[in-house]
Parts: sequence; C-alpha cells; structure tokens
Amino acid sequence: MRLYHGSNIAIDNINLAMCRPYKDFGQGFYLTDIEKQAEKMAIRVARIYGEKPIVNIYEIDDDFKDFKDLKDLKIKNFGIQTTEEWARFVMNNRSRVFTDIKNVLCNKDNKYDIVIGPVADDNMALLFRQYENEIIDFETLVKGMIYKETSSQYSFHTEKSVKLLRKVMSKDV
Repeated sequence: MRLYHGSNIAIDNINLAMCRPYKDFGQGFYLTDIEKQAEKMAIRVARIYGEKPIVNIYEIDDDFKDFKDLKDLKIKNFGIQTTEEWARFVMNNRSRVFTDIKNVLCNKDNKYDIVIGPVADDNMALLFRQYENEIIDFETLVKGMIYKETSSQYSFHTEKSVKLLRKVMSKDV
C-alpha cells in the first residue's frame, strides 16, 4: 500500500519529535492513501511556511495490521465513517485542556502506535468548536458529521510503527 505525506520539504527520516501535538489522533506522523489529498496538504503547508509543495511517498505492507511478529503493535482503526467514538477521540486529542490521557478515547500518551480514520477538516472543526462552546449539543454534532464528506488519514505515533514505512520518493507538486 502506498501512503502519501504532503509537506514543504522532502522527508527521508521521520522524526516524531518534530510532529505537532493536538492533532486529530495525537502527536504523530500523518499520511493518507489519497494522493490528491496529500497534494492539497503540500500546497497548503508550502503556502503557510514557504518553500515548495512536496509529496513524500511511502510504502507499507498491505497486511501490516496482521503481522504476527508485531503482535504488540496497537492499532486503532475507525474505518472511513465518522462516528460518535471518532468524534470524542478527535476532540480529546485536539483539546489543550483534556487531561484524562489514560482514557481509551485519547492518544496523547501514544497508547496506539497507529491510528486510522477520517480527517476532521475545517468544517468538522467548526462543529467541534460549536459543541465545545455549548452552541450545539453532542447529538447535533453527531448529526452534522453524518453529512460531511471525509478523507482518510493514517497516523504513526511510535518508533516501532514508523519503522514499517519504507520511503519510495519525494516529488514536487
């Protein structure tokens, strides 16, 4: 399987310490299986931070979730649909005030090596803010998510998970 990371630099060595906290699935290295999505992210990152948009391409074995020798690898897979569980997980990881890091719906402690699921885009983030500011209730938040088109992301949070990725190439967008 090919995974893509949009950036403004070529990334040959993944450094988890350089990854930003308070992301959808916690601090980690984020990729997608949708090349166009990575291209859009590369353009956005280059526009914000300068340089030129670059898509870094990696490969991972299709059956990485089934490796017998990696039975201690913890993977949280939300699938492709937004759910109430996914929404709580994303809100908890994005929150700077959420402190129950041992909660299974939080990955601030990297309890999951890899998390797979939908991206909380800007529209979804607006719903989250409305909920957090008590403008809408959780039921309204969940109903609002049902009609949102989502895209996929794979986040890698530990060194042992990053080792599964094999760099293929970096290309200009």
